[in-house]
Amino acid sequence: MDRNESARFFRELLELSEAPSWGPFTNIQLDDGVLLQFAEPPVEIQMQHYAFMADDDPFDRAYRRLCDAGIEHWADPQMRRPGETNTGHGGRGVYFKDPAGHAIELLTRPYLPIP
Repeated sequence: MDRNESARFFRELLELSEAPSWGPFTNIQLDDGVLLQFAEPPVEIQMQHYAFMADDDPFDRAYRRLCDAGIEHWADPQMRRPGETNTGHGGRGVYFKDPAGHAIELLTRPYLPIP
């Protein structure tokens, strides 16, 4: 895993600006203030699943970037519907892997109502 490559991938995909980084971390900050920190661990980390919700226009732009970059993606987490998006939960979603091999989900509507 290359922390800078992973941070750059998410910055470009989600249209985020650079954030200050320190120590072993390369940071990106989401629009709602959430800070994601990327580090290069001394041990192998098992694949994780991360989901990000985006409005329709940012989703469209991110999906276009995935396609333009030739990044393999699926409509489902089981990876049975390659090259597609889904329309679950009244929105759209797509699954793909980041440079570190983690399963990423980008969706436009939440699974559950937000209180």
